[in-house]
Amino acid sequence: MEKGQRLELIIEDMTKEGQGVGKSNGFAVFVKDTVVGDHVIAELTKVKKNYAFGHIVEMIESSEDRMQPQCQYAGNCGGCAYNAMRYEGQLAVKEKQVRDKLQRLGDIENPKVRSIVPMETPFRYRNKAAMPVWAGGIITRKGGIIENLGAPTVGFYRAKSHDVVDCYDCLLQSEPAMAAAEVLRQFMSSDHITAYDPKWEKGLLRHLVVKTAFGTGEVMVILVINGKGIPNAAKLVEMLDDAIYSLPPSDNGVEYSLESVVVNINKGKKGSLPGSIFGAENVTIAGKPAILETSGGLSFEISPLAFYQVNPVQMERLYNLAMEYAALRGGETVLDLYCGVGTIGLFAAKAGAGTVIGIESVKGAVIDANRNAVINGFVNVRYVCGKAEDELPKLLCDDLDDQGLRVDHADVVFLDPPRAGCDERLLETVVKVAPSRIVYVSCDPATLARDVKFLTARGYNFEEATPVDMFPWTAEVETVCLLSKLT
Repeated sequence: MEKGQRLELIIEDMTKEGQGVGKSNGFAVFVKDTVVGDHVIAELTKVKKNYAFGHIVEMIESSEDRMQPQCQYAGNCGGCAYNAMRYEGQLAVKEKQVRDKLQRLGDIENPKVRSIVPMETPFRYRNKAAMPVWAGGIITRKGGIIENLGAPTVGFYRAKSHDVVDCYDCLLQSEPAMAAAEVLRQFMSSDHITAYDPKWEKGLLRHLVVKTAFGTGEVMVILVINGKGIPNAAKLVEMLDDAIYSLPPSDNGVEYSLESVVVNINKGKKGSLPGSIFGAENVTIAGKPAILETSGGLSFEISPLAFYQVNPVQMERLYNLAMEYAALRGGETVLDLYCGVGTIGLFAAKAGAGTVIGIESVKGAVIDANRNAVINGFVNVRYVCGKAEDELPKLLCDDLDDQGLRVDHADVVFLDPPRAGCDERLLETVVKVAPSRIVYVSCDPATLARDVKFLTARGYNFEEATPVDMFPWTAEVETVCLLSKLT
């Protein structure tokens, strides 16, 4: 293989960046602007030892799953890797990727993978929008691209770039999020509010984050700033309130209302929390410090920094599936690790678990989780703050100060880790408490497969997995996996 060589390829898979993958004599070639099923002639632009990159020079036959993107920002915004593929085709690709990863990385021969759970209406599903604010981004208007010459830009990052696409309507985001973004543009222009420049660490507004509770209609707006406060903040709050109040009800009849406006202080490059756009300090400048969401007959308070699944419609299906795998009959001891605001643990308590102990590293989320247990009337649910790999071993100690948190065994363990998967020390401790069932909720098939391999080498059997499409039009896929202890 050499640069400039032309190959005839049939695209068989997709990457997370939306590139098609074809093979020539077992050699993988990544081709931009292709989808699974395309039959193309590709010219190689870069050749490595085991793979190459190329671009289309001829489309011999288009895939039956190829479509014209519905989003006006396709090709500029880096958010939707699968925007040129029919939804049914996306589902097939994601299901295949889960099966392939379990087989290739998890060493599971012919893994049992159920059909992926689709979303009935795969639009407007995100309850959280995190939008960078910039003074020099990219605007897409009337089909053309022009450089933004200083007007405030609120939107999403361009693919493989820190340029910001000024997005006036994202088909994945809630209406309140888009309304808030437009208000912020107007406010910044009228009141001469500066956007943050990461190169010089100057300017005030860094990010706009909007959380929308689909079950109640409550909306939280978080303004991440490089400073102590926002000039004329009362005017901004009033503008946000008017814009959100004037929106029509959602498809399920819920009316939107602005219930919380929070300023998050994040000064300079070193001000951010690890792996986050946020700083540590939150100041509520209007309304409540948390909003209320409902799902599955339960209520949840959501604070600015707390993790909550971004697709509430599919979340309920995801957690119902997790409960099916847990097969709770009543009275079990359950561990909910990487628990966020406690959603899985509370679903388990509702299903009859006797004792639920959750562990989460984000302090605000733990406060929310304990509050959520109180709101829902569960006295058998406790939450601990700290890294799960550090805190779970402590709960096994005989001399634990709080014996109500003492764990000598668990019947069911829920694992819901971040993309990096579970820390190996945590998995070792989970094996020690010897649950009869481990229910693993994963947002990355590769790390799921890695952790499944670890557990199957230590006395657990992979039973089955079910992918759930939590993120239509993107390359991401959630998976619920069941492992059972060998007897």
